[in-house]
Amino acid sequence: MTTPDQIPQTDPVDARELAAGGALLLDVREPAEWSAGHIEGAVHTPLGELDPMTFDQDRMVVAVCRSGNRSGRAAAALADAGIDVRNMAGGMKAWSEAGLPFVDDDGGPGTVA
Repeated sequence: MTTPDQIPQTDPVDARELAAGGALLLDVREPAEWSAGHIEGAVHTPLGELDPMTFDQDRMVVAVCRSGNRSGRAAAALADAGIDVRNMAGGMKAWSEAGLPFVDDDGGPGTVA
């Protein structure tokens, strides 16, 4: 069984580049957190609803949460299912601190909840 500390980490800038190259950004935060601010193009699946068997084995996944803890657990579950996965270190807090864009549910500037 894979542990979160065994998952390769990526920073927000590299995560954005991976997504531009075809990786799936998977946001595993709770609905209220997602609504407050998320990366455009990301897919939202709360950690408690994650089913690793529904993911494409041929597409890299970059797991995202608020700080990197929940996404580390999600990434470990995905890795155990044979998915090529990275954890975005620092989560949405790091994304915001890097000055990268994200939006709320209405398309306006997002906040990290």
